[in-house]
Amino acid sequence: MLDPVRILDHFREQAGWCEDLGSRFTAELLRAAADDFDTGGPVQSICGDWGGNPRKDALGLRLAGALHHATLGPDAPDLNAVYPAQNQAWSMETVWPIARNWLAANVDHTRAFMASPPQTNETRRALALLPGFLELAAKFDMPQHLLELGASAGLNQNWDRYAYKTASWSRPGDNDVVISSDWTGPTPAHLDAQPRIASRAACDLSPVDLSDPDAIRRLTCYTWPDQAERLARLRAAIALARDTGVGVEQADAADWIEAQLAVRPETGLTVVYHSVFLIYPPKEAIARIMSAIEAAGAAATSDAPVAWLSYESEALFGGSRDTPKMETRLQVWPGGAAQTLAQSDGHITKIEYFA
Repeated sequence: MLDPVRILDHFREQAGWCEDLGSRFTAELLRAAADDFDTGGPVQSICGDWGGNPRKDALGLRLAGALHHATLGPDAPDLNAVYPAQNQAWSMETVWPIARNWLAANVDHTRAFMASPPQTNETRRALALLPGFLELAAKFDMPQHLLELGASAGLNQNWDRYAYKTASWSRPGDNDVVISSDWTGPTPAHLDAQPRIASRAACDLSPVDLSDPDAIRRLTCYTWPDQAERLARLRAAIALARDTGVGVEQADAADWIEAQLAVRPETGLTVVYHSVFLIYPPKEAIARIMSAIEAAGAAATSDAPVAWLSYESEALFGGSRDTPKMETRLQVWPGGAAQTLAQSDGHITKIEYFA
């Protein structure tokens, strides 16, 4: 059995991260859950025998997601009534007793729900990727073939259709999805560049089926309940994805990218991209993914170049393992060295652009 201290430490660490990312509700909920675990309440019944690494598995977010999921359906009216969507003047002193009672009455259901990892499909991450996409569009006057790893519901396949807005610059879109954040640094180069996208493909180990209302409910529940702007943007992005018909194949990412790169087009730019994905696969799978991309890069030609664009933890590329800092990296073959274009956090609450 996992050392209970590790679970307590994780819940409290995750609470701090949630607070830093602007969700006081989720922070206070996780602290209350930690106290309940420590005193032998239903949270201990649900999480006490967790078999994995609570931090890597995002155990606290699984529990918070289960509670939010309950409020998004018809079966927990008392809980829904005290959550932020219905009660902007919420207090955890009111919320937690009702949440605790719901957990106590639904231990088996909650454990089953928590068996699957969170999928937020955070559309704001498209803003972190945008400078790289713009640079590629300006550099290569050729069709682009996009391959996204860990795409969840595929919302960020529509990155080029979104509108972007910061205090210092904007880029129009043709729909209701507007990606905004605090921006530090110059205006992105090539802001008016228009990519010539010839194909889009994506994979996920457990893709979200946007034709299924239950799947949409589950995707929505991992967006924190007191962040109304994020929830509204997610719903608009889901509507756009349904309209544009983006698809995500169910596949192991290492198997999928090896197969895709083996048959990539003989002309045009192949772009492999992903955001906050490589923290989840096993180390062996991460190594296979990186090797497949690098091998395709080594075989790239001027007629069929390869680009690797990512927004991932800086720890994956030799940085600190003790902070939640993420960075945008772009590497192009033939011949290009990796560039670090920007850095931010998992939710892009603010972004620093370098180039």
